[in-house]
Amino acid sequence: MLFKVENLNLIYDIGKEVQTYALRNINLSLEGNRLIGIMGPSGSGKSSLLYSLAGLKIPSSGTISYNNVKFNELSISKSTGLRRKDFGFIFQRHFLIDYMTIVDNVLTPINDNSTPAKEKALGLLKKLGIGHLANKRPHQLSGGQRQKAAIARALINDPKVIFGDEITASLDHASAMEVMKILDEYKNNALVIVVTHDASILENADDIINIWDGAVTSIKKRGMEGYNESAITL
Repeated sequence: MLFKVENLNLIYDIGKEVQTYALRNINLSLEGNRLIGIMGPSGSGKSSLLYSLAGLKIPSSGTISYNNVKFNELSISKSTGLRRKDFGFIFQRHFLIDYMTIVDNVLTPINDNSTPAKEKALGLLKKLGIGHLANKRPHQLSGGQRQKAAIARALINDPKVIFGDEITASLDHASAMEVMKILDEYKNNALVIVVTHDASILENADDIINIWDGAVTSIKKRGMEGYNESAITL
């Protein structure tokens, strides 16, 4: 087991007259080497759940454990080190650095410009079909190509968990499916968690977590004969 979430709540504007529940009493167990989708409409809390799992948002109450270590028991430096070592991130906006080449962008998470590191980065770009663009700048690439570069950057440190937040929202359907195919292949080596409002990109997901108004409403698990859905009592 990688993640265990217990009684998780995330509340904005605590103490004010009007409080907003981004997450309500979430309980989950997420295991490795799977592709997990988190589905829900805009404002449902799916991104808040993703960022909480990644240790980027601090819960108002409840606990999140990663490999039996509770996030709230880690110092800031240890939490940062954990994310750098074990986690990879892909966002809706690629956040590539405009003045750097694509290969140098890929190397930023590991802060290593050595020949072996460059060879590894080039290998990832080639696998993603954009090796010939390694020395280009982000503005010279299409949206799909930039997102592939962002994926290579997320994979450079061989993460145990990949977090993706609406990573296909700005892509056409063909590019979106190509990106998801890459992540589906990577789940053989890691836990891949993708937030989306588009069910069509999750056709190969092992689990689909549906969230509404901050609460998990159902969890679909793929079995031998398709998905089995478990409703959650709210």
